[in-house]
Amino acid sequence: MDIKALIRNIPDFPKPGVMFRDITTLLSNQEGLRYTIDTLCQKCKHQSLLPDYVVGIESRGFLFGVPLAYQLKAGFVPVRKPGKLPAAVHQVEYDLEYGTDKLEIHQDTLAAHHRVLIIDDLIATGGTARATVDLLEKIGCEVLGFAFIIELKALEGRQKLPAVPIVTLVDY
Repeated sequence: MDIKALIRNIPDFPKPGVMFRDITTLLSNQEGLRYTIDTLCQKCKHQSLLPDYVVGIESRGFLFGVPLAYQLKAGFVPVRKPGKLPAAVHQVEYDLEYGTDKLEIHQDTLAAHHRVLIIDDLIATGGTARATVDLLEKIGCEVLGFAFIIELKALEGRQKLPAVPIVTLVDY
């Protein structure tokens, strides 16, 4: 199945010169959604990415992370923007093009011996994925690999990530 054909391109969003890759059209397509989850799962199993937990990056990583965790017989843990989690958190600050941002994870969800797979819908510059690695390494988790639906290859985001398997389904 060509899931690239199910991803809508929106020029000049959120600002002029940006081509936004909109996955809502993929999500709403029953066959496309099932194919995406099944293919992610197969590719992760093929790479021996069998984690204790799938860690989903806010917010679209949640959409794919929960069904992937279910199929891989793993738990699911969200990584969120500040102020979204109700209990004590670990936090990491990371640089953006113009400023900084933060990510958080509950302190009581993961421990140093846990093996994790990180998932998000898209890898562009790799900044958010790298920050997630930093957050998990702060806890002592072992990052087994990454899964993304889309990779924007020209932005070379995977260069910021550790040398572990990276599963992607669509390249631009």
